[in-house]
Amino acid sequence: MKILIYLEAQGNNLKRSSYETITAANSLNAETVGVIVNATSEQINSVGEYGLSKVINIKSDVLNNYSSVATSKAITEVANNQSIDTILLSANSTGKELAPRISVLFNAGYISDVTAIENNGELITKPVYAGKAIIKAKVTTPKAVYSLRPNVFTATKTDATTVTSEDFTTNISAGDSTVVVKSVKQAGGKLDVAEAEIIVAGGRGVKEPENFNVIENLADQLGAAVGASRAVVDAGWRPHGEQIGQTGKTVSPNLYIACAISGAVQHLAGMSSSKFIFAINKDKDAPIFKVADYGIVGDIFDVLPKLQEKIKSI
Repeated sequence: MKILIYLEAQGNNLKRSSYETITAANSLNAETVGVIVNATSEQINSVGEYGLSKVINIKSDVLNNYSSVATSKAITEVANNQSIDTILLSANSTGKELAPRISVLFNAGYISDVTAIENNGELITKPVYAGKAIIKAKVTTPKAVYSLRPNVFTATKTDATTVTSEDFTTNISAGDSTVVVKSVKQAGGKLDVAEAEIIVAGGRGVKEPENFNVIENLADQLGAAVGASRAVVDAGWRPHGEQIGQTGKTVSPNLYIACAISGAVQHLAGMSSSKFIFAINKDKDAPIFKVADYGIVGDIFDVLPKLQEKIKSI
């Protein structure tokens, strides 16, 4: 087996999900190569701490602005050039867009949202039916593409490894980049829920958008990201980038704090794989308590201020 890992840049480093994907690949004891687009030396060298020793840097002016069509073609070119048989990506928003395209171009079977890889890559575990069931699957084609659920494979540093990189010139042209992302705007300092280790999420029980400050205050105190249910986003209280659930983002943080969220099945599909779930709701019969590790039956406007005071005293 020879593995290619897609590395997604973020600032001078990579997204944490990229380091998680490297850790997952390390467990397979296979030859592993990373691929990144128009990378800086800092981004390339950062993978050495996680045990990756070789990176292919795709150099292309066409890819200065992100295009899923052009990027997937370029990654597939690298995979063919390097005689790759398995490609790993994070199942974040970018990975979910690229992986199906790559699997078609690469003529490979594809399994999404992977939570475990066993038998040296032959047996794959993933949730189905909105997280109500777990299945084990196997790709029967000679080549395979997997997208890994973020925050499931904990990024683990190893002894520092010297990283070698080589530039790769693709055959893509401007015609391959029919739709591009020219800019990505994100509120300064806000964490992406897909990358966060802790999430504080609010539901319709917050009552009005102005009351979300109690959610934001706790999130700031914990260094957490702010999440929201679909009802809140549909009402225009919070941006879609914070929506967690079947029609939003799937998250797997170490700690998920659900504030005034009833726990509809569509929401549970997006967060039920969190390592620890802490729910606060006035309704003792709210479905969220069925998946919660810890819960408080009470009004968030009474509970959260007391919780913050308790956290300050620790």
